[in-house]
Amino acid sequence: MPDRAGLRGARLRLSYRDKEVVHGADLAVEPGRVTVLIGPNGSGKSTLLRGLARLHRADAGTVSFPDGTDSSTLHPKEFARSVALLSQSRPAPGGITVADVVAYGRHPYRGRFRHGDAEGAAVVERAMKLCGVEHMADRGVEALSGGEKQRVWFATALAQDTDTLLLDEPTNHLDLRYQMETLDLVRDLADDHGTAVGVVLHDLNQAAAVADTIVLLHGGEIRAAGTPDEVLTSENLSDVYGIAIDVDRDEGGLTCRPVSRHRSRRALTAA
Repeated sequence: MPDRAGLRGARLRLSYRDKEVVHGADLAVEPGRVTVLIGPNGSGKSTLLRGLARLHRADAGTVSFPDGTDSSTLHPKEFARSVALLSQSRPAPGGITVADVVAYGRHPYRGRFRHGDAEGAAVVERAMKLCGVEHMADRGVEALSGGEKQRVWFATALAQDTDTLLLDEPTNHLDLRYQMETLDLVRDLADDHGTAVGVVLHDLNQAAAVADTIVLLHGGEIRAAGTPDEVLTSENLSDVYGIAIDVDRDEGGLTCRPVSRHRSRRALTAA
């Protein structure tokens, strides 16, 4: 199988009906690196990620692998053996177990009648363990909390066993412990396995902690791209989000703090 770790979108234009929402974006998701997309609601982050994953047809531009293969030329199953997406919108199936849902990730490797996937059971078990859901393997999905379902769907994406992983808000619905464990797992996949990871995050401090590259979007355009130090500046963030945002740097890393009206008022009172 060709080495297809990573994806590159070039001059991508993406629309909903007649409204273009991503305007000629260039984006690379590279092996062994975590690329984080940030920006306000409606900036085009999720749409751009879905464009890379072939779930949103581009009006213009290309998505290709590092070997130059145009992703649109691959059969869906072949593409799914190279790229997995954890999307925001997922069904909530009833009457099936957690193990059954995670096993959906093995579909690209199966032939007719679910045959031909000798490694499937072991991969599913490993994915459940990595996401901390192995103890609920026999539970019905309908009985799970929102955070538990999020971890199950993450395990499903891992069970797809791809070299490129695209994650749309993977920490959504998770409590603090599982947010940190998810971000640690994302770093482990990049650092230890060479996985190319693209992630949409809303939490700027999480982005600073996990990213090698940060891409800041606004109004469907990429406003800045580079290292966390280069992109997460008070000037960049305040301009894009439309509020004052302080950025502190110390040996622990970057901390981004929005300045609320109440905080400003307290500061004036103290002065």
